[in-house]
Amino acid sequence: MNQPQPETITLDMMREHLHSAIICDALDSLGYTNQSPRKELLPMTVDAVVVGRCKTSLWADMYHVDPSPYELELKAVDSINADEIFIAAASGSMRSGIWGELLSTAVKHRGCCGAIIDGAVRDVRQMRSMQFPVWAAGTSPYDSKDRQRIIDIDVPVEIGGVYFAPGDLVFADVDGIAVVPQAVEAEVIQSAWKKVHEENTFRDSIKNGMSATEAFAKYGIL
Repeated sequence: MNQPQPETITLDMMREHLHSAIICDALDSLGYTNQSPRKELLPMTVDAVVVGRCKTSLWADMYHVDPSPYELELKAVDSINADEIFIAAASGSMRSGIWGELLSTAVKHRGCCGAIIDGAVRDVRQMRSMQFPVWAAGTSPYDSKDRQRIIDIDVPVEIGGVYFAPGDLVFADVDGIAVVPQAVEAEVIQSAWKKVHEENTFRDSIKNGMSATEAFAKYGIL
């Protein structure tokens, strides 16, 4: 039997029932067909579904001595809120590991639920021990000082052809990353919730002997 559609779907409910693929399906149905970065950002630390709101940062490579190292980095970390995901738009640069154990510790203490790094990270073993969720393009043992720095925070950023705006809802798991624009958030979440429970019915029907063709004809989902 289908579960009734709740009036309010909380972040905790999304974490339990939804995932990046079902969110992309819901976005597709509304004409938002470019909401998952077309580049490999891998889960480096945990196998989990992470749902939160964008805390954005824009990074640049540098080739000179930084007169004020970590200035905006520290400001970004100290201003992050509970249920936010730290987004680092670093153009995929592998010049240094711009995220690691200490920053993870600082944001986790403030209730941050994960980090998505379009670049390299370090201290992976320690972050795994902390069970802090991080997605990244790869690793580098180098410190970011005099190599990379944040040049702006809380601005719209682009990763893999997809825009992430402050406050947008993000779903990240082993399949990938999906970002939901705030303008269509309520509609997307309701659609995804409906579809994931319809998929459960489809799956149960097949397990009970119905063919995939019959199940698709009856429920219209796949």
